Amino acid sequence: MKPQASGLYRFFSKAQCLPAPFIRTSIPQNGLQHQLCKSSPHGARYASSSSSRPGTAMFFPGQGVQRVGMLTPWLEAFPKTVTPLVEEIDHILGFSLSKVIKEGPNSGLTATGIAQPAIMASSILILRVIEQEFGFKTTERVDVTLGHSLGEFAALVIGGYVHYEDSLRLVRERALIMARCSQKAREEYGGDYGMVALVTEPDHLTSLVSSIHEFLGYHNLGTKVESAEAPPIEQVLIANENSKNQIVLSGNMAMIQSLITHIRQFGGHDPRAVPLKGDSPFHSPLMQPAATAMRRLLEGKSKVKGREDQDIVTFPGVMECVSNVTAKPFHSKEGLKDLWARQCVETVRWWDSIKYLDQEQHVRRWIGIGPGKVGRNLVGKEVGMRGRDDIKGGGVWGISDPREIEEVLRALDETETLQDE
Repeated sequence: MKPQASGLYRFFSKAQCLPAPFIRTSIPQNGLQHQLCKSSPHGARYASSSSSRPGTAMFFPGQGVQRVGMLTPWLEAFPKTVTPLVEEIDHILGFSLSKVIKEGPNSGLTATGIAQPAIMASSILILRVIEQEFGFKTTERVDVTLGHSLGEFAALVIGGYVHYEDSLRLVRERALIMARCSQKAREEYGGDYGMVALVTEPDHLTSLVSSIHEFLGYHNLGTKVESAEAPPIEQVLIANENSKNQIVLSGNMAMIQSLITHIRQFGGHDPRAVPLKGDSPFHSPLMQPAATAMRRLLEGKSKVKGREDQDIVTFPGVMECVSNVTAKPFHSKEGLKDLWARQCVETVRWWDSIKYLDQEQHVRRWIGIGPGKVGRNLVGKEVGMRGRDDIKGGGVWGISDPREIEEVLRALDETETLQDE
């Protein structure tokens, strides 16, 4: 850890911040800096080419973690670094997103077209502060990246597959289309749309999913794409598989309630139902126009000054990035474009992604970057670690507030040479 990371006090008291240029990606675009080491008899293991440290994953949050004032602590702690980063966000998007983040109202920040770019930009900003203020070298300390739903945009930036500016424009445009999809469904078909989390005992999850499929008639509808032929009023699908005891349903709210009533009365299940904030049925066929638009945009050229002759998508990146759709790393440039575009209509296989990295790739250190603590809690529960765990040779940490930086960086330094047997 750099000397300036030895204590946060001086940053808060004297604002001794390093000078910072406008936002930029510190990730080089030429070649991989890490490789897979397959010496483990239990499967491949992520390992740095220069050390024997534990495999390390960095993950980013999805929509719902936004809150008014979420960047204020960062502006107060590191004004010289954060101010130009915030100004660059507004410059890229062409409007003052930072004002909505700072002042609200909450209803404005919660709107899909605002919340998604706000969360993505805030996540990247936090990592840039850690890099610039504390000398954290992401490509030397992290082996693989992933993001929950919206978080995949930030993960692909850090992985070196897309430039930050292009990704921020993409997420804003896709978010606006997704919001219009929801509005169109309400206008044409009536009813309310949204998402509901179902929480059950881990031993009951597989049976619960089977009951849901039976109710929805998957044996007739088939895939998600085929189910899009049904009227929106009838569409309910599993949007997220978040953990061993939680899934999320997406679609018409009345239909979701009917489904829950049915499985409670006839399916032998009584899951706890938690409506999520927002009125959009993400990861359902209703979002198909957004997927189509994303595919078209991903075939285009970069809009970043000096990169106009380059494709938006770069492949390979500088580290592997795990896809929400397949729960495996992106394997090609065309595959990345296809999966990234489809992501908004497909199930987010978050649980499978974490299991893949934990059980097959033996990742032992997990770093959550971005607003909120939902992501780190989900990961921690699945891998059985909260904070540092010397027995397993790693830990699960998160940075959403400047006060968390020192503890996390110290823990990373102290676990740099730990390995599980």
